[in-house]
Amino acid sequence: PLCSKRRTPRVCMGRGGGCSTSKAVSDQVQQSGAPTDPQTEPKSMPKVAIVYYSMYGHVKAMADAVKSGLEGAGCEATLLQVPETLPAEVLEKMHAPAKPEDVAIADPQVLPDFDGVLFGVPTRFGMCAAQIKSFMDATGGLWLQGKLVGKPAGIFFSTGTQGGGQETTALTFLTQFAHHGMVYVPIGYSSPKLMEMGETHGGSPYGAGCFAGPDGSRMPSELELAIAKHQGEYFAGVVKKLAA
Repeated sequence: PLCSKRRTPRVCMGRGGGCSTSKAVSDQVQQSGAPTDPQTEPKSMPKVAIVYYSMYGHVKAMADAVKSGLEGAGCEATLLQVPETLPAEVLEKMHAPAKPEDVAIADPQVLPDFDGVLFGVPTRFGMCAAQIKSFMDATGGLWLQGKLVGKPAGIFFSTGTQGGGQETTALTFLTQFAHHGMVYVPIGYSSPKLMEMGETHGGSPYGAGCFAGPDGSRMPSELELAIAKHQGEYFAGVVKKLAA
């Protein structure tokens, strides 16, 4: 039987240019740095800021869990602590520990650089602490320029007691999102852990939460941290869809 060899396609280069195989041409194109198909280029991970205030470490522990969930779901997460407004001597009398030095101080002007923002908010009488409100009051320039319009946002919180603001803290904070035109992302009951009745725990459809106790001695439980991690994962899914 006759045998035939498979021939490599040849491409003519024009008068005086001779011919070369298509593979050779392909190699030349790749070596020349010609642009590749943008659909095949790797996309950068969405960036999410976790802006929080924590006096005794409860919200910081929740923020770490949220960060873990965000990163596990494919987002780049950055912790930012809002500036302290209380004098050092007052903090000392309140027995507040030193703030972590490895977490940058939040600057409102960097918020537009992120694809989404989650706020960690301790509760004071059913609404956000003054330190968080002071930070939000400094975002007036961003509001005037519409820099945060359409940016997804969420909230998690810490209260002293079960009736201390696990819902009202979020509800009263929604005005900040509304005036900035941000897209509020609640967690609903997307995690069955929120319906756990076997133990006392914080959290609500508005976001993850923990109970600190009236004297602040109770740290977030494993269940509360698990819900916080879930919030990070859930929020990451929304941010990735909006950033696509």
